[in-house]
Amino acid sequence: MTNIKKIIGGFAMAATIALVPMTTHADDQDTIDYRKQVMSSLGAQAAALFMTLQQKAPAENFASHVKALAVNSTQALKAFEPNVEGGTGKGDAMPKIWSNWDDFSAKMNEFVEKMAALDKAAQEGGMAAAAPLVQESFTCKGCHDEYRYAE
Repeated sequence: MTNIKKIIGGFAMAATIALVPMTTHADDQDTIDYRKQVMSSLGAQAAALFMTLQQKAPAENFASHVKALAVNSTQALKAFEPNVEGGTGKGDAMPKIWSNWDDFSAKMNEFVEKMAALDKAAQEGGMAAAAPLVQESFTCKGCHDEYRYAE
């Protein structure tokens, strides 16, 4: 009897998944919320990384935080591709991101490249090899000063 329940449950789950459209269109607030989550994740991973450098967190986690930053940095630019302004509050995206897209996307792509290089150094040589690259890899303030409403 238990196997029959599992089979029926499996079919029910498959039927439910089949009814969900494979592609969805996010509304503007979903786009803004997603973008904020991606950027918050970058901030959280950067903070954790700096804690490892300050010996306030396990040093063995250094490379995994760098890896997370490298992956997350690739998601950040994609999160800004929809031209959806995020309001005028603290930390919100300014409209000039989209009116000056070439500059913004170039800066974001540079950040992705720096995170990839930092990740490569961390994976190949650990904290000792990557630590000297950390400061020059985080150029966030330049973009935030220009494209984000002041905190």
